[in-house]
Amino acid sequence: MPTTQTDSFYKSIKFFGITVLLMFTGPGAIYEAFKNENHPLYLPVLILGFILSVAAMGLFYYSLRLMMTAIFGKKQKK
Repeated sequence: MPTTQTDSFYKSIKFFGITVLLMFTGPGAIYEAFKNENHPLYLPVLILGFILSVAAMGLFYYSLRLMMTAIFGKKQKK
């Protein structure tokens, strides 16, 4: 079943919501890691924070591209 533009738009809104969640949890995890440098889980929490931050940037790009496709349609090749 082909997706319509409204389905694609709602999908992009859903991804934007996940992106906003990751935009707060990634830097929050990095902040908590730097606040507790003497804790044994310092390095895993820091790595997790960086992974979440990079995932937020990638998901932002994907959801923005999905929204632009839903609004303007696919680019046709000549």
